[in-house]
Amino acid sequence: MQELDVAAILHAGMLATLKMCAPVLLASLVAGLLIAVLQAVTQISDSTVSFLPKLMATGLAAWVAGPFMYHVLADYTHQMADRIVAVGGD
Repeated sequence: MQELDVAAILHAGMLATLKMCAPVLLASLVAGLLIAVLQAVTQISDSTVSFLPKLMATGLAAWVAGPFMYHVLADYTHQMADRIVAVGGD
């Protein structure tokens, strides 16, 4: 296994991680920003007000993006299995 192979494996792993985390993190970010604006407008300074909407947005994003995340993980797993077979065959 060459250094370029290791770099390609690490790149693919980081890209798969980014693709899997992005929908959930973006939903939480958007919900947090909307709640922050709402709290600034209404001058509510309670930190527990933002917890439930963020939790619901994160759960909804995970539910909606679940099939996409599954396919990303399955594709990455297949690629790694193919690479293991290719290295074992040499």
